[in-house]
Amino acid sequence: MDLLDDYRDLTDVALRRRLEPERGLYMAEGAKVIERALAAGHRPRSILVSPRWEDSARAALASAGVDAPVLVRTEEELERVTGFQVHRGALAAMERPQLPSLADLARDARRVVVLEGIVDHTNVGAIFRSAAGIGADAIVCAPTCADPLYRRSVKVSMGTVFQVPWTRAEQWPGALTELKEAGFTVAALALADDAVSLDDFAAAGHERIAVVMGAEGDGLTRAAQHAADAVVTIPMRGDVDSLNVAAASAVALWALR
Repeated sequence: MDLLDDYRDLTDVALRRRLEPERGLYMAEGAKVIERALAAGHRPRSILVSPRWEDSARAALASAGVDAPVLVRTEEELERVTGFQVHRGALAAMERPQLPSLADLARDARRVVVLEGIVDHTNVGAIFRSAAGIGADAIVCAPTCADPLYRRSVKVSMGTVFQVPWTRAEQWPGALTELKEAGFTVAALALADDAVSLDDFAAAGHERIAVVMGAEGDGLTRAAQHAADAVVTIPMRGDVDSLNVAAASAVALWALR
């Protein structure tokens, strides 16, 4: 297979969501993101750059002690292959790392974020950035959650998808039961008549907490809410009932830090 095939049709989201996991790869876009992926121990299958980024790409590989092909193409050729104008000048086809088991991921964690049905890659990336910046030890993605290693998620996260340990839940909502059995208090962030305010939940001083967040439109499923120890809500004003899920993740993590 031509190495350039990994980079074709990057704007076709449906195709890439199927193609990249099948090939065991993901895309890292931009020098900083590629450097963070390399620093996390991820290995590139190749790097595709415009001429002015060639030296920095080779330097990043040398610094990481990694050998990989550097494909150099003009900016016009980059756009023709990928389907969009590559403003950041560099793309890397990275080998997907093996994900840890839920038990291994949660073993030493105190704060875990669990994502159910969040299909917007921008929101997934933003949640990872909040988790890294404010403080969460791990993220668990339900089977219905978008891929954290999709190019848009990686880009929005500023590469923190390589920093925050994460895994994909094999059983749902059984993963929540597994977290409870591991000693976590599972808090479902949702609107409900019997919901506890985030302030009151934070004041209770739970040692290990797993915060479950749901889809942008429909919120958490009933099954996820029923599997939780408590339904928790962020107090709101001004006739606004909820926040965007990425914003809500930052608020919740700050309150529970």
